[in-house]
Amino acid sequence: MKIGLRICVNTLSGVVRGVPALLKLFDEYQVQASFFFATGPDKSGRLIGQALQPWYRNLDFVSRLYGLALFPPLNYRRAAEVMRSVASAGHETGILCHDRAQWLGKMAHADEPWTRAELNRAIECYETVFGEKPKSIAAAGWQVNPHLLRLEQTKGFSYASDVRGKTVFFPVLQGVESNCPQLPTTLPTLNDLLRQGGDITPDNAHEYLYAESQHILPQGHVYSCDAEMEGMAYLPLMEKLVVMWKGLQGGIQPLKRLVDEKNLPKLAKHQVGWAPDRSGKVYYATQSVRLEA
Repeated sequence: MKIGLRICVNTLSGVVRGVPALLKLFDEYQVQASFFFATGPDKSGRLIGQALQPWYRNLDFVSRLYGLALFPPLNYRRAAEVMRSVASAGHETGILCHDRAQWLGKMAHADEPWTRAELNRAIECYETVFGEKPKSIAAAGWQVNPHLLRLEQTKGFSYASDVRGKTVFFPVLQGVESNCPQLPTTLPTLNDLLRQGGDITPDNAHEYLYAESQHILPQGHVYSCDAEMEGMAYLPLMEKLVVMWKGLQGGIQPLKRLVDEKNLPKLAKHQVGWAPDRSGKVYYATQSVRLEA
């Protein structure tokens, strides 16, 4: 079973602290992953207590003031060298969003001009850092809309990882069909598990994740993590997961290796829409429903 690592880098702290720690870990165990960057302003202070920012408590005091009492820094300007080091180390890179606060707050119901402008900003900032356009996208917070899906097929993305689900598919949303394949997050996040409480703790959450990853899926599993969590406070847990998953027959892979291009014409179309997460909150496009074979 292959395990694809979808690493979301949401903040400046995530870039300058979490990313180098993850790079060191992955280099030690000789594994590759996919890093998706929020390129624009870090407004961490404006999202205090929201469910889609579970890593807030891991940020330093200054980061908690960005966008609240301090001017939000632009990630792609302040941490371009660190971002480039990810590609230099052989890992896949792509975009998460531009302004994460705006994306989480508006994307689900945004119109086409706003969606296009926000996506273009992320693409342009990525190109400024890496000298080329991104080939993949993983929508922040699994927040999408029909306009985003339509735009993704015109921007040269080889795949998107915007939703939760079980297998690679072509998405359909509110009558909009996209030929940009979706590679969904299949495993619960660390935050999903820790919210459950009970017997699940930071000391044993890796055992539950490993058990979930034993369920056979056609393209393998995708685990979505945050540089601000698994790259910082929960780095020891991430190391345990790397050790366990590296021992699987398929091992750990960047997401692009889970998309088999020769089989793309055979992919089914799936409807995406609203579904509750494990805490009872609702975010967009978390599950897929089969439309046709």
